Amino acid sequence: MNRLRYNSVEKKLLNSNISIFTVDDFSKIFNAEKDKARLFLSRYSKKQDSPFKRIKRGVYIFLINPPIKYEVANTIYKPSYISFESALSYYNIIPETVYSITSATTKRSENFEIGELNYQYYKLKKKLFFGYRPVVMQDKIIQFAEKEKALLDYVYLMALKKKSLNERINLEKINKDKLAYYIVYFRENITKNKVFIKTVDLIYRGL
Repeated sequence: MNRLRYNSVEKKLLNSNISIFTVDDFSKIFNAEKDKARLFLSRYSKKQDSPFKRIKRGVYIFLINPPIKYEVANTIYKPSYISFESALSYYNIIPETVYSITSATTKRSENFEIGELNYQYYKLKKKLFFGYRPVVMQDKIIQFAEKEKALLDYVYLMALKKKSLNERINLEKINKDKLAYYIVYFRENITKNKVFIKTVDLIYRGL
């Protein structure tokens, strides 16, 4: 069991490019008891000019090497991956700038305000929680939906009347074969949602 020393903690976080972590993460990183990890973070985050800042219960950021917004989204509510409008905007499939960070999760839908950003999480069935991969952004590893999956996630919410369908969707970057592959999984699990089935069929025929 390692003793937590401020200087060694700071050095390891910098060398490992760690920007954001939960108490559990911190405990594992430094091989420390969870109670000691929580006490260390609680104590230092309250100090003036501290490099540690609590942004949510049990979640801290390292201000010397601050996280990017997508990294925050992946960490504050797990499991989750970036999808819906945020992913579609990133891939230039919808033209609008998205001001909320939207993610898929298997937990209940949630919404968090952190700093000046809004983080929105929408629940998907566990069988639909796939089609994402680690993407490197600014030297950070982010769990991000593939283009085709982000589109289907978005249409799924629209079919549930939780979103309005964007009429300016650009399908030029969508891989028709991969979309078809994902559609099979969706149709097997949401057979009763006729709006979703009709919409994805129209999108697929339009490719």
